[in-house]
Amino acid sequence: MWTPRSALSHVAQPPSAVFPGGAAACPVSLCGICEICGRESLMLKLLRPDMLADAIWEIDLAELRQRGIEGVILDLDNTIVDWNRSEVREEVRRWAGRARQAGLRLCIASNARGRARVAAIAEEIGATWLAPAGKPSRRGLRRAMAMLGTIPDATAVVGDQVFTDVMGGNRLGLFTILVRPLSGRDFAGTRIMRIFEWFVMRWLRRGSEDG
Repeated sequence: MWTPRSALSHVAQPPSAVFPGGAAACPVSLCGICEICGRESLMLKLLRPDMLADAIWEIDLAELRQRGIEGVILDLDNTIVDWNRSEVREEVRRWAGRARQAGLRLCIASNARGRARVAAIAEEIGATWLAPAGKPSRRGLRRAMAMLGTIPDATAVVGDQVFTDVMGGNRLGLFTILVRPLSGRDFAGTRIMRIFEWFVMRWLRRGSEDG
């Protein structure tokens, strides 16, 4: 499994590559994530995943069942398929098959607007689907849970983005799993958010080392 100690490597370049003044020039540092408040804020609690994994197919299905998980909400781009692509990797297909055999129900909840693409991929892996989901809005995730027939305590959400998948899931009390992006390509807005993810993951790594 991917641990917070090594989590930094999957996100965007460090802020010095984007902000000429380095970390001190980034507005994120003003909120006290790393240097100022020295304690976990409500925002940081919302951004902390419950589990980290190298890829969706590395998620331990037996552990999910032991935790009482009955349904899994899946992100699409860079979680199930490479960004803006439709080809499902064999590892993903096999994992989805094992998940269904383990009694887990699957639902793709994507912010993508290409509904036909989402529907085709969902059919291929045996999942229901919702698009656009509007994550991190709770409304879309509630709709996904309704499709799964699950309650928050019995629902996990898997995705590659802290500020959509993890934050949205944590707002509802779901079991949140952050995976590495499948590819280095991203939507333009996502590339910007990766910079802020860098700070969050740095904080998580520091917390792991201190602990």
